[in-house]
Parts: sequence; structure tokens; C-alpha cells
Amino acid sequence: MLQHTVTSADGTRLRVDETGDTSARPIIFIHGFSQSRLSWAKQMESDLADDFRLIAYDLRGHGMSDVPAGGYTDSKAWADDLRTVIDELELDGAVPIGWSYGPLVILDYIRHHGEAKLGGFGMIGGVSKLGSDEAMSVLGQEFVALVPGFFSENPEEAKQSLGELINICFAPPPSGQEFAAMLEHSTAVPFFVRQGMFSRSFDNDDLLPRLKKPVLITHGTADRVVKPVAAEYHASAIPNAELHIVEGSGHAPFWDDPSAYNARLRSFCNSLDSAESVKSAA
Repeated sequence: MLQHTVTSADGTRLRVDETGDTSARPIIFIHGFSQSRLSWAKQMESDLADDFRLIAYDLRGHGMSDVPAGGYTDSKAWADDLRTVIDELELDGAVPIGWSYGPLVILDYIRHHGEAKLGGFGMIGGVSKLGSDEAMSVLGQEFVALVPGFFSENPEEAKQSLGELINICFAPPPSGQEFAAMLEHSTAVPFFVRQGMFSRSFDNDDLLPRLKKPVLITHGTADRVVKPVAAEYHASAIPNAELHIVEGSGHAPFWDDPSAYNARLRSFCNSLDSAESVKSAA
């Protein structure tokens, strides 16, 4: 596993892990709220590395990336972070895969920097807007009830809410060791980072019908964080979307059944290569 540090436009240093075939199509894994790049262990340590260049980075304020005082409410800051990873590691044709909060970062990137350097992208249990009644309507009641605790300056109160978030993310639940590691990563994120992330009020739905690149949408039927209706809406709004509703899976299908998700992702990326070959031949 290679380790990189890249520096975003505002000076924030981001931790990036890399494995796989450096000459192959890059896949960039973008974790969710209050987690880390290690969420993607079942992809980074899989046979996807035989055929793709796999990248996972810590969002600003998370994991081993810097924790700047600001930038968490700024669409362009999130966009520039992803742009820095793509540009500094020369990841043209990359396929960013965002989990939960991750698709917001991808859409921030597209809003500010366009789709030209992407081969396509993926959404897992994703949302496309925050801060409105419409945005709240696709969130599960159990998740919404936990939100005040995420913002608490009391470490024990925050830990309790973040632990419950982990509990409702997975079906089946992670092992005791996995849970402990996830909770450690989650509680290491300062409360003001979590506050900033959920203080954003914006709507990226205007971008969806204008997207040109293919999009892989994956959502579990047992998702208790984001309702499956969100994925159905995204699939209807995006012209070139491929929707997979995963029976019995929770908020993290890539973790609940990694073999099935990895196979789906492999097929999606291979279809991009086929489409590009046809376009080149024409």
C-alpha cells in the first residue's frame, strides 16, 4: 500500500492510500460522514487491485488528513480537495465512488470542475442535497434522531450518537473489533467538523439531468440512514444511470456483501472501457 500526502488549494494536507495497477483505470473511494479511508478495506484489499488503480483518501477533518478550522461549509473547498487528489496523482479517467456523504463531494467537484477528467462515478447510500425539508424527507427517522448528538461538544454524548450511527449503518452488524475501530475513527473527528458538514444548505439536483458520464447507483433495501427512494429519484433524474437495489443490505452494501459489490463495480468500470473503445473507433 502506497501512502501519499497531497495539498489542497487552501493548504489542507490530505492523506491518500493507493494500491493496485498504476497503469489501469483509477477508482477513487470517498468515505462517509465521520469515518475514514479505512472504510474501504474490503475494496482496497480485494482482487480489484489486480485490474484497477485503487485510491482512498481521508476527507478534510477526518482520519490522517489535516483538520483546518474551516472549509466544511464551502462547496469549492470539498471540490478542490478531490481535484487535488485527481491532479497530483494524475488520475485522468478516474471513477470516484462516494458513500453516504461522499456523493456530495463528487457533485461539488463536478459543479466547480466539470466531468472531463472522470470516466463516470458511483453513489452508495447517497444524498444530493442538504438543509431543506425535501432533503430531510429521504433520511431515516433513526438517523435524524441521532443528529443532535453528532454536534455535541460533550465527548461521551457524541460517542453514544456516533456508535448508534455505526449500528444502523450495517446489515449484518460489524464484528466487535470492526465496530471498535470504526468508532475510534468516528470519535476522532472534532465536533466542529461534523457541525460544519451538516450546516451546509444546498441542492445539487440541478446537476443531475445534465450529467454526461455514466453513474452507478447502489442502495440497500434495509438502509436505515437514507431511504431507497433517494436512489430511485437519482436514477430517474440522471440520464445514464445504472441502479442496483440490494435486497437485505443496509447503508453500506460495499461492506455488507463486498464480493457482490466489487463484482458490480468491476462490471461497471469495464463497461466504461467498452464504451470508450466504441467511441474511439467511431
